[in-house]
Amino acid sequence: MGIPISQMWTVSTYVLKQKFIKRNKHYPLVLMLEPLFRCNLSCAGCGKIQYPGHILKRQLSVDECVQAVEECGAPIVSIPGGEPLLHPDMPKIVEELVKRRKYIYLCTNAILLEKKIEEYKPSKYLTFSIHMDGLEEEHDEAVCRDGIYKKAIAGIKVALDKGFRVTTNTTLFLGAKPDRTRMFFDEMTKLGVEGMMLSPGYSYSKAPDQESFLQRKETYKLFREIFHSPNKSWKFNHSPLFLEFLAGHRHYECTPWGNPTYNIFGWQKPCYLLQKGYTKTFKELIDETNWDEYGQKSNNPECANCMVHSGHEATTVDHTFGTLGGFLGTVRATFLGPKIPKPESQKIPSVSGGK
Repeated sequence: MGIPISQMWTVSTYVLKQKFIKRNKHYPLVLMLEPLFRCNLSCAGCGKIQYPGHILKRQLSVDECVQAVEECGAPIVSIPGGEPLLHPDMPKIVEELVKRRKYIYLCTNAILLEKKIEEYKPSKYLTFSIHMDGLEEEHDEAVCRDGIYKKAIAGIKVALDKGFRVTTNTTLFLGAKPDRTRMFFDEMTKLGVEGMMLSPGYSYSKAPDQESFLQRKETYKLFREIFHSPNKSWKFNHSPLFLEFLAGHRHYECTPWGNPTYNIFGWQKPCYLLQKGYTKTFKELIDETNWDEYGQKSNNPECANCMVHSGHEATTVDHTFGTLGGFLGTVRATFLGPKIPKPESQKIPSVSGGK
């Protein structure tokens, strides 16, 4: 598992405090902080860059970002976009969050990374999370521009050479080839990235390409084929229980409050992927959102096929540190590998089967 012990310790003690001392069910684990929506790419599966020009020009200030982080209190802050490196104050935002000992995943397509990297300092609290949707052919097709894979590889090498933590984040869509994905994992492992993040794509209503999103059964089939007889050197920036969830060995319900989103409009209801309005404060988000309306068990059609990490990773972490069975399952999977059904298996985990 590609997560440093210091970060795992911070997360585990935080979860235990929330669950057993504060008795808090709806606690955040990762704040999705979106300082801007504009980007230097126009990916077909993205739902952010479709906003009108006057919205794409807006951005959060340093103070607004810091206030949101302190208001939320999550130990991890993921900074997606848009392209965060386009924000002129991003180095200052990162500096302020490092002072507060937040573990930051600065998500970037790496086009500007070589140019901007001198503005940042290596820290155990800062990770460059590089958008990589596969090998060169697959990645350049996903981002709708040739040559971006090579730029990203160059950015990864520079960041690693300068001592930064580097992970990759990969979204897989309908038509992804398991063998090519496994080759991609091998290439990222050879580069020396700390870990790889994975997620099946979610069908953003604003995304231009609505034909390439995976249904739930297709997700199970894809990840069973990808993880069958895995290379033991692969490292993923996930709970191993989340990998079992992707492959359909176990079922987890979504905990959308685990990854709340703050952007130029405020606190997004109910999650990073759905837009059901905004609140002014984090407390309002938690208290006023009817969480029973979301997740597969709710029969909400918008949630039926969603298996993305932003909604389900928090559930696996809660299960790991909140139950004996989850903890033992994580220990087993860490040392022996996740339990992955055979590619030909027709097993579908029960929604009511819980964890």
